[in-house]
Amino acid sequence: MESALTELAALSLMKVLVWSAPAVLAGLTVGFMVSLFQAVTQIQEQTLTFVPKIITVFVVVLVTGGWVIGEMRAFTEDTYATVAHLVTN
Repeated sequence: MESALTELAALSLMKVLVWSAPAVLAGLTVGFMVSLFQAVTQIQEQTLTFVPKIITVFVVVLVTGGWVIGEMRAFTEDTYATVAHLVTN
């Protein structure tokens, strides 16, 4: 039973990484591009990095949100089935 719970915890952490990766990578890419632009033009405005990243992450979450929610629903159903199986045994 302990190994099944450990596997479930590891799978949960991996799923969270996969689900959050599109938004994190998009924010990272935009942040790098804005920082490069700031270095080239010597503009050091703090809000210049914040606003594009927020907009990009928001758009990525809108685009990938359906997929993430579907994956979360399927994972939740599988987790409940696994826990129910472990409790009955």
